Order: sequence, then structure tokens, then C-alpha cells
Amino acid sequence: MAGPVVLTAGSPPPRGPAGILSRPARGATVRILFPLAALSLALGLACSARAQDTGLPDIGSSAGEVIDPQLEADYGAYTLYELRRLGLVLDDPLIDSWLQAMGYRLAAASDTPRQSFTFFMMRDRQINAFATLGGYVGMNAGLVLTARNEAEVAGVMSHEIAHVSQRHVLRAVERAQKDQIPILLAMIGAIAASQAASSSNSRDSSSDNATAAVVTGAMALMAQRQIDYTRSNESEADRVGIQTLARAGYAPDGMADFFERMQRANRGNSGGYQLPEYLRSHPVTTTRISETRQLAQRLKAQPPTQGPSLRPSMNPLLPGDFSLGAASAGGETGLFGWAQERLRVLSADDTAAALREYRASARALGDRAGDPQRYGLALAQMRAGYPAEAEAGLEALLARHPGQLWLELARAEAAAVAGRNEVARERFDALLLRHPDSRAVRLAYAQTLGEMSTAVAGRRAQEVLRPLLGSSGDDPLFQRSFARASELAGDLVRAGEAYAEAAYLNGRAVDALNQLDRLKQRDDLDYYQRARIEARMAAITPVVLEMERQGIRAHEQRPDRQ
Repeated sequence: MAGPVVLTAGSPPPRGPAGILSRPARGATVRILFPLAALSLALGLACSARAQDTGLPDIGSSAGEVIDPQLEADYGAYTLYELRRLGLVLDDPLIDSWLQAMGYRLAAASDTPRQSFTFFMMRDRQINAFATLGGYVGMNAGLVLTARNEAEVAGVMSHEIAHVSQRHVLRAVERAQKDQIPILLAMIGAIAASQAASSSNSRDSSSDNATAAVVTGAMALMAQRQIDYTRSNESEADRVGIQTLARAGYAPDGMADFFERMQRANRGNSGGYQLPEYLRSHPVTTTRISETRQLAQRLKAQPPTQGPSLRPSMNPLLPGDFSLGAASAGGETGLFGWAQERLRVLSADDTAAALREYRASARALGDRAGDPQRYGLALAQMRAGYPAEAEAGLEALLARHPGQLWLELARAEAAAVAGRNEVARERFDALLLRHPDSRAVRLAYAQTLGEMSTAVAGRRAQEVLRPLLGSSGDDPLFQRSFARASELAGDLVRAGEAYAEAAYLNGRAVDALNQLDRLKQRDDLDYYQRARIEARMAAITPVVLEMERQGIRAHEQRPDRQ
């Protein structure tokens, strides 16, 4: 993770659709349209232990006065918008359902269950996770691929949730403002030393060294303040996060187990390979591992009647469309292995690379390959154009795991890829009857119908997607599927609007505006259609103007990635 991005207080920016910023706040030193490394917003700045940890009342923090809550949420939303524009977000309904169910389960068990959170997956295989303003928490696919179980992933996520609940990002902003005075004084001292050396016409090496020493001292002061603040933040996030982990029903050892694996990677880094990004932003030490391990042991030793308890499956704070399933004694939902292998396929460079990876793994593991690995192989085969082999493997897996949704969805998709459309529709219809509230089932079914390219399929896809209309305005996968369904059904105006919305949500605001402008030229629009299109154009235009001001050209906006 890069160094801190400092946000200074300023007037709130006008907001575009869905709360997304139209331009950065005046006076803000952050550049909204920046690379991913800066978007992580540096969680390594400090705060003291929470008052409630000492039994004292929580009298609040001045950090909330630096940025108002709405502006904080807007910055977080724009972060996700920018990550999508750069093609870095991995949008997949099944992965999203698993990640968000785990995230909301932890958030409901945290110290701030009313805090709004947004959890999303990055397609990068580098090991990393981060939190930013507004409760936006991102996790790289590489971290999930490295973990051994769901508790380890949950341990990292609870740590990031603690960064949000403890207001570390906002306090970083506040601390950066307070640090301006001592750092400014140090830099003034450097300038004074330089001026003194010049006025005496002394250009010898000793005066140069003295000036360099003062400048170096000023830089060291900034670095040390950041390091101290980082250690304080990380320690508090560990302590608060592991309590959240235990309250959510996960094995509290998960956090320490993952840290130990990262430390081993650090010790083995003498070979010259790149250090995992997680270790750059979350330095792991023996002391840190020992502290988290000791706290985990204390939490495990507590009788069941002590401490707060949570039954996530019955928690009213969880969204209604998230089902956690039956958890094991260690809090595992039973989906980790399937999610890990699905991510391995979806995060590969291309379908051929995914298939090569699984074939190499099959040769190495042989009969020791588990069912999740066989599921990943079937996905790779299907995506590479071998649906018969994929379906055979999935049938064998379903015999051992009857009713497993991820397997049944893959089997229905395999039938469609093989051209057996009626079989695919029968399987999807059966899944829809059993899982009427599943976003993953509806989106997968609609995508399959869209590939059938008939008007009948388009109308059916519209029916399948219609229950999601009210809750999917900011969902690019839904918008693209609804656009295709409307196009096949002959509703070209709604198709054009949805295609434009999908482009916008994937960070291609210029493309979206151009599509809407062409749509507005149609002479068959009624009053309501034209008004709706013009209103959307008015909302998107400020974003396009800001992109032009930042020097981002239309051809630099990446196309959608499947």
C-alpha cells in the first residue's frame, strides 16, 4: 500500500448519480482519479485505544469533524468507481454473495454494527486487503487463494472492519493536519540552515552535510510519525478485529494463523521475489503474532456464557437476501473451498491460462485433489470450450454434494455452452423455483438466455431480472444483463439506457454519455423517456468534465471485462 493520501477539509463536491462524486472537494490535496496504490488511503496512521476498552464512556472523536459523513461516503463510492474504471474489480454474483455474507456477518458483530459497509473483490493475485473512507473494504483474490480456510480470510476482513470502526482513516486525516506544524518547523529549519550557509559563502562539505542532515531529519520526522501511527493502528485493529472475529462465531485463531503464514513469506524473501503487498501495508512481527495468538487463546478459553454472543443466521442487521448457511463449529460456512477455486479461475489471465494451471495441478495432485479443485477444473474446462468434460465432472461432484448451488449453476451453464438450450432452461427454472431470492441464479439465467439470442429468450430474461430492478441500480452486471434482455425483446430504448448505465458503472463515463446522446436523437421517444435520458445525461456530464480536466481521454477508459 502506498503512503497516506491526505484529505484536507473543503467544501463538499456536487454529487453525481448514486452519490458518486462529480469533482473533488475544493482544497483537497487528494486527486480523485489516481492509481490503485493511492486509492488504498493508507491505513497505517494512528489512534489511541478506545475508551470503552478501559471501561470508560465513549466521548467521541474530533475525527468526524474533518469530513462530514456524506462526503466520506462519496469518497468511498468514487474509490470503487475508479477501481472499476481501471478494470481492477472482479464482479461475480457467487463470489459477491460469499464475500458480502461474510463481511456483513462480521460487521454485525463489530463495535459499530450500524456503520454502512461495502465489500468487493479485486481480481489481482497479489496478497492484499484494504479499507477506505465510507466503509468500503476491498480484498484481493490473491489473499483468498493464499488462505487455508475461511476463518483466515475472515480474520483479515475483521481487521479491515476494525480500521473503519475505529475511524483510523478519518483520524489519519486529522493527524496529518496536526502534523503540518512540526513538520513545517523542521522544514523551516532546513531552509534557515541553507540560507545561513549561503550568506557566509561557505560551500565546504561540512556546511552541505549540515544542511543535508537537517533536511534528512525533517523527512525522518515525517516517516517516524507515520510508522508510530501505523503500529498503533495495526495493534488496535488486531485487538478489536479478533474480538469481532470471535463474536461472529469464527475460530479466533484465524487472524494469527494468517499472520504467521505472512511472516514465513517475509523470512523467505531472500530469493528476490516480490514481497506480498499485504506485508508492505500491514507489517507482521513476532510480537504482533504473539499478541493475537494470546488474545485468541483467552477468547477460546472463555465459557460460552461470557462475553457477547451472536447468532449471525438470525441477526436482523444482516441484509435479507444474504443466507449464511449452516456454519460449522469453527464458524465455517462450507463455501470457502468452492469460492477459492472459482476465484482461481476468474482471476487467471485468460481461460487458457486457467486450464493450464488446473491441468498442471491435476498432474501434481493426482487422486489427492479435493472436490473444490475438481469444481475449479470443470469451470476452467467450460470456459475454455470443453462443456462435455465439465458437465461430466460436475455430475460426479453433485452425486457427492447433492443440492450444492454453485455446482448446480455450473451444470446448467455447461448445458447452455454445449448448445443444449432446453436442458439448460429446465435446470435454471428448477433452480429459480428453489432459490427465488438468489441474485446469482437470476443473473446467471439471464446471461444464458441472452446468449440464446432470440426474442423469446429476451422476454424471459426480462421476467427473470424484473424482481432485481428496485435494488440493482448500481449493479453493472445487472445493467448489462438487463440491457441484453431488453435488446432481444425489442425494447431498444430501455436497452440503450441500461447499456449506458453499465458503461458508467464500469468507469466509462464518456462512453455512457455518448450512448445517451445518440439515444436522445431518436424521434420515437415519448416525453418520459426523453426526460429520463436528459436527466441522466445532466448527472453524468460533471463526471465527464472532471475526467477531461484530469486529462483522461475516452480511449483510456477500459472496456468491460467478463
